Amino acid sequence: MVAISVWGVEMSMNVIRVLIVEDIETLQRRYKNALSKDPGISVVGAAYNSHEAVMLTALHQPHIILMDIELESKEAGLEAAREILRVYPHIKIVILTVYEEDDLVFTAFKYGAVDYILKKASPGEIIRGVKDAYYNRSPIRPFIAEKIRGEFQRVKNAEESFLYFLNVVTQLTPTELDVLTLLVKGNSRKEICAARNVELSTVKKQIHNILKKFDKRSISEVTHQIKKLKIMEYLQKPL
Repeated sequence: MVAISVWGVEMSMNVIRVLIVEDIETLQRRYKNALSKDPGISVVGAAYNSHEAVMLTALHQPHIILMDIELESKEAGLEAAREILRVYPHIKIVILTVYEEDDLVFTAFKYGAVDYILKKASPGEIIRGVKDAYYNRSPIRPFIAEKIRGEFQRVKNAEESFLYFLNVVTQLTPTELDVLTLLVKGNSRKEICAARNVELSTVKKQIHNILKKFDKRSISEVTHQIKKLKIMEYLQKPL
């Protein structure tokens, strides 16, 4: 088996190579000391900021990166993780965080991180986190599972809302659809009267019918949601 020397330590090619990205030196040493307790793990480098993280990743090609989220800025670690995974999608990134409730952790998972470790974790937990990531057995923590469920629910609600509004729009009469289209474009009732050459009372009645079909009380609520969901753009797409 081929052996190489990293930081003066002889190791075999099948050890887990870890890069630490942490801007606090005492924490860097803590993680390095914890990982050095396992002969199957070797720390190949340590970075203090996102730029160093990207550079050392390219230089050392680690298997695992322990990545602090907040480096020179609040989200610098996230941006570094995204950049690294764009070029090296095979590298496993484990986030270092103070609070597991932080939404930044969930964002890191969306970018491609595989797990997170609390900064107060014991040496054994740090070693286990690195090995779990390396062997593709990182668990879906309750916090992350809850966030994922919430994200799926948000998408589901958005889809249901889109389908609901689209369904109602397709049930409008041509005249009602014309009036609604003008309202979505920002035309006032008087402008709609002039454009369609009708009385104000006629436009008011048509708006009343539109609200009744949407089961809404305010036409601004309807137009806002239609613009948000881009219903009109969808209907104008060529078949």
